[in-house]
Amino acid sequence: MHIRTATKGDLPAILEIYNDVLLTSTAIYDDQPSSLEERLDWFEGRVQQGFPVLVAEEGGAVVGFASYGPWRGRWGYRFTVEHSVHVDARHRGAGAGGALLAALIELAKEAGLHVMVGGIDAENLNSIRFHARFGFEQVGHAKEVARKFDRWLDLVTMQLFLDDGDQTRAA
Repeated sequence: MHIRTATKGDLPAILEIYNDVLLTSTAIYDDQPSSLEERLDWFEGRVQQGFPVLVAEEGGAVVGFASYGPWRGRWGYRFTVEHSVHVDARHRGAGAGGALLAALIELAKEAGLHVMVGGIDAENLNSIRFHARFGFEQVGHAKEVARKFDRWLDLVTMQLFLDDGDQTRAA
């Protein structure tokens, strides 16, 4: 398993993984598949803002991707990011997700960030346990805030402190 920075050439594989997750799960609260143009806009936006986009590669094929970006748009939230990690269904449980999340956490620490947040469907107990293994703690549970597959969905918020909270470094 090799984790590396994504390139535009990875976007077709990222799109395929993203759309499969969107269409088959509640990990993404949307109902319309993304287009290659939308994924390109997302990718370029991340890069322009200085946020990472990573891929997990195995045998020359992209098997997962991850990124983080702003949690909220206001200035005061600049030390907090929200992340996402998605792995091809055929490769889940083989370590790609963990390798991607570990790499994201390290990059966030190197960037001087304070908190990483994840929004997880409350029924996705595997993802909740996965995040807990990395030290994320559940800090919120919003009931029936989304609707997909003809049912209401609850959103769990988990967070990880990335540093010791030293405010003297904050700019």
